[in-house]
Parts: sequence; C-alpha cells; structure tokens
Amino acid sequence: MTEETPIRVCFVSPKSYPLFRPETPGVFGGAEVDLFLLGNELAKDPRFVVSFVVADYGQPVEDRVDAIRLIRSVNFSSPGLFGAIRVLRALRIADANVYMIKTASPGVPMTAAFCRRFRRAFVYRTAHQEECDGSWIRRHPLLGRGFRWALGRASVILAQNQNNADDLKRTTGLDSIVIPNGHPMLPLNPTSNRDSILWVGRSAVFKHPDMFLSLADRFPQERFVMICQEATQGVNYESLRRAAADRSNLEFHDRVPFREIDPFFERAKVLVNTSDSEGFSNAFIQACVHGVPILSLTVNPDLFLTRHLCGIDCGSSQDRLVEGLRFLLEGDRYIELGKNARAYAERYHDIARIVDRYKELFIRLSADRRR
Repeated sequence: MTEETPIRVCFVSPKSYPLFRPETPGVFGGAEVDLFLLGNELAKDPRFVVSFVVADYGQPVEDRVDAIRLIRSVNFSSPGLFGAIRVLRALRIADANVYMIKTASPGVPMTAAFCRRFRRAFVYRTAHQEECDGSWIRRHPLLGRGFRWALGRASVILAQNQNNADDLKRTTGLDSIVIPNGHPMLPLNPTSNRDSILWVGRSAVFKHPDMFLSLADRFPQERFVMICQEATQGVNYESLRRAAADRSNLEFHDRVPFREIDPFFERAKVLVNTSDSEGFSNAFIQACVHGVPILSLTVNPDLFLTRHLCGIDCGSSQDRLVEGLRFLLEGDRYIELGKNARAYAERYHDIARIVDRYKELFIRLSADRRR
C-alpha cells in the first residue's frame, strides 16, 4: 500500500443515513452507531477512503458528509428483487477493497456473494447475542441458511464480546475476533447536575420498555427520562407513549438526534437496561463514558458490570431491578460506581485506540486480496 493507493472500505449500513443527516427522520440502532463512529474515525486517516451504502431516504444517489461518501441503495417500501438490484448496484459503485456489514439481514448473504464474485474482502460483525447462539437462525430457517452460508465465506468475523465469540464457535464452528465497540472519550462535565434515571433504546419487544414505566412507579420522588424510538416491529408504540404521559415523574422523548444525546447522559444518575439480550449495547458505553453506572435486568456481556464494579446485574429479576436502583441511589452510591464505569470505558472502549485494530485488519485483508 502506498499513499497513492489508499484502501477503500465500504460499510453496508442502510439505516445509518439519519446519523449522517440528523434532519432526516428514521430509526437506527446500536449497530448503525457502531459503524458510524468507526467510519468517521477511520476516515481521519488519509490511507483509507470510506463509503457507506445507505437506504433510500429521498437523497441523491451519491451524497458526501465530510470525507465519507454515502451511496443510496434500497428503499424500505419496495424490498424483494428490486431492492436487491439497488443494493448490488450500490456495492458496485462503492468499488471497495473491503466490505463490512453488521446485523443479520438479507443484505448479509447478498454482500457475501458480491464479494465472492468480485474477489473483495468480506467482513461480518455480530450485532446481537441471538446471531451467535443460533436462535436467530432457528427463527428464520430459510434466511438463516443464507446467513450461515455468508458467515462461512467471510474473510473475518468480528464479535463484540467474548461471550458472543464463544457462542458463535459453539453453534457454527466458526472462529471470530473480539473487538469491542469504540466511542470517543469525551471529557467529563464536572458541573453536571445528576438528576435523572435514564432509559435509551427502541420499542422492540425484547427491550421491554414497559418495565421502565413500572420502575418509575416505584420511585415517585425520582425523575425518569425515557428516550425511545419506535421500532420497526415492536410493542404498541402509541400505547407506550400514552402510558408514559400518565406518569408525572417520567419525561418521554420519541427521538433525540445522536449528536444531541450526550447531555442526557451527563444528567443521569443511573442508566437502566431492561432488555432480554443484546450484543453490547452502545448505550452501555455512552453511560460509562459519562461516568454513569448501569442497572441491567439481564444483559451483562463478559460479566463486565460485576468484574469492573460499574453496575448491577439483576439476573432477570424485576424485584432485584427495584432493589438495585434503591441501592444505587441510597447514599449516592451511583457516584462511586460511575467513576468505575468511566475507568472501564477509557481502558476498553476508546475509539482512538480501537480503530488501530481495524486499520491493521483492513491493511492485511487488502494485501491478501492483491496477492
């Protein structure tokens, strides 16, 4: 590789366009945030040229935000063969050395087949526990076979945590490399007024947003803040909004642009997670960056909450969720655990260091393809 021939990396992330253009309405999740942050950090290095294949939100075929090229592809209202053609066309326009996609979807075998046909490096990054433990494949038998085929053709599979890597090995026999999600290490705000209990996510059924409402009922003296985007397939969103409005101590936000969400973490005493499962929630990392401990109903990847003393794992017990919040609030214990959370983030999730692992990987894959 020379300065005259930078490595072209394309992230296939249809729902990420609203992250680049916050004025564009649209739902995105942790997978999109992960690739968005990684792509922006990678683009700072002139040795790499970064593009994203995004969905059709009515924008031009090609758009550019800073150094990143955004290529329009599928329209969510017209899937099927027409959508596949548009995705393949966008992949051709990107003309990358390395293509990377995250989250199980029809786009995974499509991208794998494209890379196989045109001899490009294909990288898959796991997004959720169910992709690794076999449950997603069992629930989607036809698409699951295509997904499993694609994983077998990947140049590299990346996992967000060791638990996911172990599950993937057990269920598919495939090896993966663990690289944690990376976030910018923003400076802590020493004057922030910690006055809220925070929940951040989508209204997906497995995230159980209704449990946060019930938790607010148990602590009427506390201020609860809920940032909840409507999921593509989730709980009855209007019913959830009405229920939230009925609680005087709960403030509900249906959408907060990613660039405007940090102040909510700065003011939080505790982040509550009520999901059944996750890959590694980006909200966890955002909380840790801002010195906020985590109260988790079930999810504790690699046991990081207990190992690093930066939160509480409630073992899927709603009673322990209540007890855990009471414990953190009494005597302001959340402050000490918040300091631990920040130390954990600095050690394991600083994107300025994590991006170097991706650079080494992309350089190696590009060199392997040339040979």
